Amino acid sequence: MSSSPEPPKLVIPGEYLGAAEEFVPGRGTYEDSGRIYASVLGISHIDPTDRSVHVIPRNGIPQVSEGDLVYARVDELKSAMAICTILATAGSRRPVPGDPEGTVHISKAREGYTESLGSEFAVGDILLARVLQSAPSVKLTTAPANLGVISARCQVCHGLMGRKADQFECPRCGNREHRKMAEGQLLPLPGEPAHHGDA
Repeated sequence: MSSSPEPPKLVIPGEYLGAAEEFVPGRGTYEDSGRIYASVLGISHIDPTDRSVHVIPRNGIPQVSEGDLVYARVDELKSAMAICTILATAGSRRPVPGDPEGTVHISKAREGYTESLGSEFAVGDILLARVLQSAPSVKLTTAPANLGVISARCQVCHGLMGRKADQFECPRCGNREHRKMAEGQLLPLPGEPAHHGDA
């Protein structure tokens, strides 16, 4: 591969893509002894802005990239961050392999000051979030109004809750809980029933 831009071409795993002195290894590639190789079957692409070389997988397995909208399940709440498992990309709604971990820092939970993440999320909630950073770790935000919790379970009886104005309400026990909700229609995940609110 020369240093001048080339049209995309199909490459196979292990195929030589270029020298590390000329290019930066990107997604779908790896570097060995100063040489960059394809790690997946797909289409090679050179980003002229940073001279990075990527391979876009041919099989279309969802991967998490900066700017993507994703569904993520809250697994743990710490004082300054929510630790989540990324379930699927919102575009394809297909599962992301490997159950990658993502985090929402308290400063990225909502616009403005957040005193406690416990007032915004609960363990088990499903979030619609945007990827701020995809490597080396996945960082997420739910700050914009259209992002946030789209599915919540009651902290009392663990039933699936529905939207009631600006809160979630449990149809089984009547418990109401506050969350950082995603504005607009709540989106069902594959295999989950749709939520019907009366906001």
